[in-house]
Amino acid sequence: MKLICKQSDLANALNIVQKAISSKTTLPILTGVLLEARNGTLKLTGNDLSIGIEKSIEANVLEEGITVVSSRIFGDFVRKLPNSDVEIIMEDKKLSIQCMKSHIDLVTYDAIEYPELPKVDESNAFSINKQLFKNMIRQTIFATSQDEARPILTGSYLEIANQEMTMVAIDGFRVAIRKAQLNTPIETKIVIPAKTLSEINKILGSSDDNEHIHVFVTDKNILFKIDDIKIVSRLLEGEYVKYSQMIPNEFKTTIEINTADLLNGIERVSLLAKEGKNNSIKLSIKDNSLEISSIVEIGMANDEIPLKLEGNTLDIGFNPKYLIDVLKVIDSEIIYMEFLANISPCIIKPQNNDNYTYLVLPVRIPNN
Repeated sequence: MKLICKQSDLANALNIVQKAISSKTTLPILTGVLLEARNGTLKLTGNDLSIGIEKSIEANVLEEGITVVSSRIFGDFVRKLPNSDVEIIMEDKKLSIQCMKSHIDLVTYDAIEYPELPKVDESNAFSINKQLFKNMIRQTIFATSQDEARPILTGSYLEIANQEMTMVAIDGFRVAIRKAQLNTPIETKIVIPAKTLSEINKILGSSDDNEHIHVFVTDKNILFKIDDIKIVSRLLEGEYVKYSQMIPNEFKTTIEINTADLLNGIERVSLLAKEGKNNSIKLSIKDNSLEISSIVEIGMANDEIPLKLEGNTLDIGFNPKYLIDVLKVIDSEIIYMEFLANISPCIIKPQNNDNYTYLVLPVRIPNN
């Protein structure tokens, strides 16, 4: 193998594929990055057996070849190089990297031992706008579970039916549901690991263009194509929670309130709540205002925000984190909060938007 490529292109590609490389694997070769030089391109691959990422860059390939090299050392060295041409040569199981006056030699692994990415049939496919998909991930992923005892909840449920896509995340305390219209005839129900969606979100970055992601689905795997990047991930197996049955259809209290005002008020009061044993806040819904309060051993805090009330007044407690998380991702200036009782779930929705629903369970507060 012998090639020349740009340092900036190589560093960017490494940043992307390293998202699929684990430092905790028991297989040493999986700590490496696969390099394949052919037909004027250098293809880099990372694979931890759950998720695999490929990224190709332009290169002046003088001799074709394939090898595996330590991802951490190779990546750290490349990122610290000057923005100039990088020459990569492999001879006798040794990879030499030269850029201006900087040089390093690295021992390589045999590429034949590197596991291939799963082959994904590209017949069952759909496309979705990058920005839309990024927003769907952003507005749901925080509600996926971290508890490996229920692995199915560590992923997001994705359903496509009747040209509508629904993404759902549940962790046992809350449910986030995001819907979008999708011009596709296919129908599917799958659960994508949260890690995969998180890495896709990072790759998309601050993308605001109108280009599309191409997605290909099989029974066990999913493939995402984003420009010249391929992400292949296993799907989670098992039956997902029947989330639609969890959404109440009766309410006795509905409030209309400013999203930013509510977020700021909860963040201020929760500074004190974090110091308490139960880490909860109390919402007191009155005729014209919402009082947010917390009383703990070292003191008390309260804040008051105007609202429009329809129905009964109510006192109810929450873990502030579960409210802060959703208020940070809702794009609407005004939200609705719907309640049945102080022991029943609260539903939060943006004003004038039926595509997003958030359910959060209350906590018990003193004197309820």
